[in-house]
Order: sequence, then C-alpha cells, then structure tokens
Amino acid sequence: MTRKLPFVDLKAQHAAIAAEVEAAIQRVVTNADFILGADVAAFEDEFATYCEAKHAVGLDSGMSALELGMRALGIGPGDEVITPAGSFIASSSAISFTGATPIWVDVDPRTYNIDPELLDAAITKRTKAIMVVHLYGQPADMDRVLEIADRHGLPVIEDACQSHGARYKGRRTGAIGTFGAFSFYPSKNLGAYGDAGALTTNDAGLAEKVRMMRNYGQRAKYDHVFLAWNRRLDTMQAAVLRVKLPHLDAWNDSRRKIASQYDELLGGAAVGLPYARPNVEHVYHLYVIQIDGRDHVLAGLGELGIGAGIHYPVPIHLQEAYRVRGFGPGSFPVTESAAKRILSLPMYPEMTEPDVRRVADAVRELVSASARA
Repeated sequence: MTRKLPFVDLKAQHAAIAAEVEAAIQRVVTNADFILGADVAAFEDEFATYCEAKHAVGLDSGMSALELGMRALGIGPGDEVITPAGSFIASSSAISFTGATPIWVDVDPRTYNIDPELLDAAITKRTKAIMVVHLYGQPADMDRVLEIADRHGLPVIEDACQSHGARYKGRRTGAIGTFGAFSFYPSKNLGAYGDAGALTTNDAGLAEKVRMMRNYGQRAKYDHVFLAWNRRLDTMQAAVLRVKLPHLDAWNDSRRKIASQYDELLGGAAVGLPYARPNVEHVYHLYVIQIDGRDHVLAGLGELGIGAGIHYPVPIHLQEAYRVRGFGPGSFPVTESAAKRILSLPMYPEMTEPDVRRVADAVRELVSASARA
C-alpha cells in the first residue's frame, strides 16, 4: 500500500527536536513558571532580534497582535483600514473587532499580495492605516505601499502571519512597517504547540501599550491604567518557540529548495507556478499553483493519498460573516478568479525529493486527464 503523503507533517518536525522540546517544557513545569514566565521575556528578546526589530510582545494569537496593535494606534469606530480582499479572514476580522471597517482592494494577479496601484483610490478622510498581508510567505511590495502611505500620513501594518523569516530587499518582514503581527499556529513556518502570536515594532510606546493591553491594562500588579484583555503568550508555548527559532532559517532554506524542485518538475505543464518577486526571500509557507479543473485535481490527489488544500476558496468579501457589507461576485475579480483556480501542494521542510516528485507527477497526470475530459 502506498504511504499517505500529508499536506503538512508536524510529527516529522517534532521527531527531530523532541528531546529539546521536552526538556524545555519540563523546565517550565518544574519551575511552575506558567504565566508571563521567564521564557516569554526571553523569547520576546530573541524573536525581536531575529526580526531585526527593537521590540516583540508575546500574545495568544496573530489576530490579537493585529487587533491590539491597531487599538494601540487609536484605530476604532468610524475609522477605515485598507486591506486585501484575498487573505485569511483574520486580517479583516481584526479590523472589525476594533470597531473600524475593513476597506478591501484587489490583489496582484502574480503574487496575490495587495495591489499598490489600487490604494490611492481607496483612501478617504476616514482611512487610518493600510494593512498588507505577506501572503503565502512572500513580502508585499513594501516600497510602493510605504511611499503611498507616507504621502497620506498613514501607518502601515504588516500581517506577517505567513512570512516568518522572509526578507524584502534585505529587511525582515515585521520590522518594515509601523508594526508586524505573527501567528505561531502549529503549521506555520515557526509554529507553537497550540495557539500563540507576537507583535513586532520599532516603536517603544506602541510595544508598551500592547504589553499592558494583553494583561488587563496593568502597569504593575493590581495597577490597572485602562480596561483591557487577557491575550498573553503562554509560557509553555514560548519555551517551545525558543527551541524552534534557531532552526527557522534552515527550515526556510529547505522550503525554498522544495519550491525550486516543484518549479522544475512542473515546468511545461498546464500549471500556473508561484511567482517570486525580485529582491525578496520568499519562505513558502504555502506552495500555491493555479490550474483549470482544480476541484478534479484536488479530489484526484486525495484518492492517491496526497494531501492538498485551498487557501482560500471563499474570498473575504463573499463570506457570510460579511454579507451585511453588500459585496457580490465580481467586486474583486482578481481575488475571485484566483479563488477558483488555486491549489496548495504539500510543503514542509522534511519533504524528500521523491516526495516532491510523487506530488508533481500526480499533478501533471491529473491536469492532463482533466484537460482531456
């Protein structure tokens, strides 16, 4: 029986670092250092250094990093934040949770990142920020976005939840805009063993405000400056992340190698391959192709024991949760067209060359069969 090839293999990654992780967890348990413990502060310092940012604040999720960062900037009811229509819903829902309104713009058809040429037309007197999403692990066109934002006096928020370690013209994502937001969901390039996130910034005041926001608005114990939330990074997750962080660059290198193998093996097939912009270091959180007959190919891969996914099949503006906004099909044609054709192939650092070849051969055959049908 042919072994199943998963979309993501977290067990393989854990096996390589199990002893280190178990020792880190045991240290937390032995010290009973469970809430905002020493590993949280240490991870914040290490992750800030890695991102080449001055500050990092550990939080319970990437969405909390987006929401609290915007709240710290004073964004709230009546305000607007521009963001791409093509993304996971958390980027927009974080805006909505502040009381502001997400203003969607379409994406670049090659990178799936926000199309900077659409920003000027979307800016109004209510616009308070531009949020880019470094989708699938590729940085957005930050120079162009920052130039437009500077001209209008707007902060730029980086949703870096899929771009751990990526670089734009030599600079790490998360330290280019006003602040960056990272998710450490287990399947991310840097993943915890549960929910976790972080905010990165070069703004000391913003970092300090978010530190208070994550912990009931406390300046010191039982000294509450304002009403706030419980959005803390768990010490156990911080300990796991500290073990994994030194491996991140090697894992990202492996992802780039796998992506290059896919590119070569799928070359010449009726497959739209991922486009990597010049002067960026793509970290391939996902390897996303475009094909006709996508659903047929997805089903066929499943029958062959190969995991695959769609990121994302329903654009944000067409989600039931945002039906009240009144957007229908055709509102953002590039995003909608991509949503019908994109397919995410297996991508994780431990994939072997035979694994990649197996997937590529299956895709080529299924695409050809779909075309003949």
